[in-house]
Amino acid sequence: MINGIDRSRIDAMVAQLSAAAARMETGSGLKRVSDGAEQIGSAAPSKIDFADALKASLDQVNQVQISSQQLGQQFAMGDDKVSLSDVMISMQKANISFQTAVQVRNKLVSAYHDIMNMQI
Repeated sequence: MINGIDRSRIDAMVAQLSAAAARMETGSGLKRVSDGAEQIGSAAPSKIDFADALKASLDQVNQVQISSQQLGQQFAMGDDKVSLSDVMISMQKANISFQTAVQVRNKLVSAYHDIMNMQI
């Protein structure tokens, strides 16, 4: 344990960050080679539809909130496998992801109003 945090939890967080980085690279046309270097992929990156990307991000926010709620319910029911710190961290992750989604929505609405108010 390092300052009250189990090594397996640190490894799990590093694995999550690596998976997120890998997901970000798949759309950029970069390909990770075994030694850690990046190469430009031979195939052109596929185009992502804005509506699909928006739906995927909202689904991810929803999934984070659902998992946080389930973790809180498990803790409230006395599950010994769930610690209070895990519950609080998952709740903060859900809150941050929701606040990010709200801010993105606000920016999109603002951009929409700006475009609609442009004179042609």
